[in-house]
This record gives sequence, structure tokens and C-alpha cells, in this order.
Amino acid sequence: MKVKIISLSRKRTPMKKIAYLLLILCLGISCVGSGGLHYDQLTNGEKIEATRSQLDHSNYEALLKKYVNEKGFVNYEGLAEEQAKLKSYLTYLSVNPPRKDWETGEQFAYYINLYNASTLDLIIDNNMPASIKDIDGPLGQVWLKDFIVVDGNKYSLADIEKGVLQKMGDPRIHFAINCASYSCPKLLKTAYTGKNVDELMDRAANEFVNSDKNDLSDPNNPKLSSIFKFYTSDFTAVEPTLIDYVNRYANKKINVSATVEYKDYDWSLNKQ
Repeated sequence: MKVKIISLSRKRTPMKKIAYLLLILCLGISCVGSGGLHYDQLTNGEKIEATRSQLDHSNYEALLKKYVNEKGFVNYEGLAEEQAKLKSYLTYLSVNPPRKDWETGEQFAYYINLYNASTLDLIIDNNMPASIKDIDGPLGQVWLKDFIVVDGNKYSLADIEKGVLQKMGDPRIHFAINCASYSCPKLLKTAYTGKNVDELMDRAANEFVNSDKNDLSDPNNPKLSSIFKFYTSDFTAVEPTLIDYVNRYANKKINVSATVEYKDYDWSLNKQ
């Protein structure tokens, strides 16, 4: 999910300080590139049409149905016993990257599943830490760790999220991808496909907005998930204001003049 820069306890040399500041600037303007990964960009709120399936995600879905509960929490210990199947699925994605003749819906499904399955694999590979943030990466950032292999090249979670999914132009991806943390939108028990991606992203958005990750009880002073703070510009790219976007899905509408507060983000592991 969000790449949050944290301070390093050790003293930095001038060159390290410069590199660190450049990284902050780079991430702040989402300069993470797609690295040659193919994707189509939506414009003006264009709808994702149901498309034919290029790949078979059923093996991954079988794992989700077996080890993810209705609240989206994961039985990592059980999944670890079948990690070979998860890795086999990731290898399948790796050797079948999106091509230019793939329709947009199938591309969305590919990258959402790639992000979520890779995150599950990462957690197991690192002995199921208390938080995904406990896993090391460049400058202490797990999201910058290059471990996702696609077509022979290595990518990070930030590459997939910022370099591809965000640039595809549908902010519902922030409810579809899961960062293995309690405050994240829940991991669904169904794999995304070209046929169901629009429906599932709508479902994910509806469930997240109306979940306890947000408090909409006071329409004049809602307390929203920090996800809406992290990615405000993505949401306001398709609606005039953040409140307008939330009201797309909220069962209880927020007043347009409401004062919005943001809830603290809980990064503890989303384990059962």
C-alpha cells in the first residue's frame, strides 16, 4: 500500500542524505515507472467492460477460499503449508505477462492478483511478522523491495501499485489491493478476472467505505480511513471532492461541507 518514508536511526553521510531526499521527492510525485509492463489507461471515469479471460486464476482462488475468512483475515500458518501452490501461481503469472492485445479488464485483474498474491508470499517467506513494515527493504521500505518476477524482470510492490495500477486510472484499486494489514481493505476470497473485475472492485469499494475502517455516524464530522488521505488526488480525479467520492458508496451520506478527520492506520498483520 502506501510507501511511507520513515526516519532512519543511524547517521547518514551527505551522499546518503542526498539519495534519501531524492527518493522522497521521487515517491512524492509517483515517479516509480512501469518498467516496461504493459497497461491501458482509463480516462474520464471510463467504465471497465467485462472481458474474456486470458489466464486461469482458479488455483489462486482455491487458496483464497480455503485460507481467507469472510472478514478478509488470512490463516497464514495453513497457507504456508501450501505455499508451493501459491508460488506456482506466481510463476504462472510471471511467464504470462499482460500483452498489448489483452483487454483492459484482464490487465486490471492480472495486476491486482499479482500484488495480492505476492504480498501473501512475502509474508510467509518472512515468517509471518507482526507487521509487513517489519520486513526490510531499500531504506527500510518493504514496498521498495524488488522480489516480484514478471517476464524475467524484478519489480517491487511500489512498481506494481504506483507504476502500473495507479496510472491505469481507476481509484477503486485502493480497495482491491491488500497490504496484509488490519486497516487495509479486506482481501476477498475471490480472484479477480477480466469478467468480474469491475463488479469485484465495486464490491470492494462498497464494503470498505461502509466498514468499521471508516466512521460515518456523524455526517458533519466523518472519520475516514487514512487511505483517503494517502490517495486524495486519485479520488478527486474522478469526482469533484473526496466527499463526493465517498458518497458514491456510502450507505449514510456525508454532508458536502463536513469536516473530515482521518483514523490512525493499524499496520498489524491481518492474520486470523
